[in-house]
Amino acid sequence: MKRNILVLGGTGKTGRRIAEKLTAQGHHVRIGSRGATPSFDWHHPAGWPAVLEGMEKVYITYQPDLAVPGAKEAIAALTRVAREKGVQQLVLLSGKGETEAEQCEQIVLGSGIESTIIRASWFNQNFSESFFLEPILQGVVALPKADSKAPYVDANDLADAAVAVLTGEGHGGKIYELTGPRLLSFREVTAEIAQATGRELTFIPITLPEYVEGMRQQGLPEDLIWLMEYLFTEVLANPKNQVVTGDIEKILGRKPKDFADFARETAASGIWDAVAAE
Repeated sequence: MKRNILVLGGTGKTGRRIAEKLTAQGHHVRIGSRGATPSFDWHHPAGWPAVLEGMEKVYITYQPDLAVPGAKEAIAALTRVAREKGVQQLVLLSGKGETEAEQCEQIVLGSGIESTIIRASWFNQNFSESFFLEPILQGVVALPKADSKAPYVDANDLADAAVAVLTGEGHGGKIYELTGPRLLSFREVTAEIAQATGRELTFIPITLPEYVEGMRQQGLPEDLIWLMEYLFTEVLANPKNQVVTGDIEKILGRKPKDFADFARETAASGIWDAVAAE
């Protein structure tokens, strides 16, 4: 059966992939973003009813993160509008080990709409599409918490799992924690990428205050700096996140992609080719 599905954050890391997969299956997909028509903006709830009109299912990603102030109120308001518009299913992308995110999860699960929570922490694609790409290109990776390990999950695996939840049965009320098959530190990730690319990558462990100061010197916004500091302290260093689960295999019936396979595929694409010296 073809469904009307709203993908909030439909141009982002997970939303874009989910929208593409749902569209390929023939579902009617509405992209929820500021640039879409009708436009969706977390800061302008007056526009939400038009975006949710006629939608049966909604995939929710909150930007920039469920941990930031105001997220709980926004999620609660969204679930109220979704209920008024007759939405039948909500799937929330949540953060592993984030107290604030878990509060948002309970709001969604208690919304009166069939809901599923998908938790993830750090993505493989953080090194190819996001904030850790530039250091890889420059050849010098300087990061704090050098030996803290995370079960990096591939964004394509998460998208496959989300699509299965949105289009399948038996997922109501479930909380899935999606991980890759093994734990890796920043030091080990850098070594994996160096091996896949054949490049010499230097890893330099630094303190968190040094990393924060470096972001300030680059002129990054204070709210982004706060979020990065939060992710390093509350998420990466959280023992609850240093666990490999079998939830991807439970949902999809196959193992998750290993970081080494991701690194080989990404290296072949040329994304990690060294930046030419100016």
